Amino acid sequence: MNTNNNLYTVIYTSLIVIVVAALLAFVSQSLKSKQEANEKADTISQMMTAAGFGTKAEFQKMGNAAVLARYAEEIAEAYTVNTDGEKIADMDLSEVYSPSRLKKQNYNIKGAGQPELPVFVFRNGITVVPVYGAGLWGPVWGYLAFEQDHVTIKGAYFDHESETAGLGAKIKDDPDFQAEFSGEKAHWSEANVFEIVKGGSPKNADGTEIYDNKIDAITGATMTSMGLDAAIDTWLGAYSRHFASAESCCETQTVEE
Repeated sequence: MNTNNNLYTVIYTSLIVIVVAALLAFVSQSLKSKQEANEKADTISQMMTAAGFGTKAEFQKMGNAAVLARYAEEIAEAYTVNTDGEKIADMDLSEVYSPSRLKKQNYNIKGAGQPELPVFVFRNGITVVPVYGAGLWGPVWGYLAFEQDHVTIKGAYFDHESETAGLGAKIKDDPDFQAEFSGEKAHWSEANVFEIVKGGSPKNADGTEIYDNKIDAITGATMTSMGLDAAIDTWLGAYSRHFASAESCCETQTVEE
């Protein structure tokens, strides 16, 4: 074949493209199970960090197998609810909601379908729920843990895809920001269940906060803070009927006791 004509060039280029595509597809499929295992372990470590079982760094050092084993020891119940607060179905205790699954439910919450919102309950009574939304440059997500009263926030952990280092990325990298959530409250019956606002809550004369459901936004990361605030507002709003019911249940039990 004449290697200088156009036909040869087209055939040669096509073969190279096909071979490279096949190799990439093979590598992708070969690594898929490992990628899924890593994503699952990372999701679990984020949930357990929010719930106070350890730090993200500690879970990373443990390795995937140890993280999964620890989770299996601590998780008691997992199920999905709808926006009416009704339980839809029990989940397998090995099942988690990674960012890719949260993205779909985020669309559903906003009216694209019927949401199936996951609730994770640990043996110590801590309940964890996810949030998901849009930051400045890409998705932001995370997990909020609630005490047994279903109102008081135990802890939080947030992550992102591509927020600006040193600014929006602080939702993940700054432990002081995540620590602000601890001890705050979810006001399930209000339009804004929880808020991230510049300056946080105004204070009384004695220095105490007037509102216990507002924390300070990240300085210099207005758009990321607003995106995370919207994500929390959207998701906690979707959970509000479920947790308002659970809160009432807890109050009734306390009175009876």
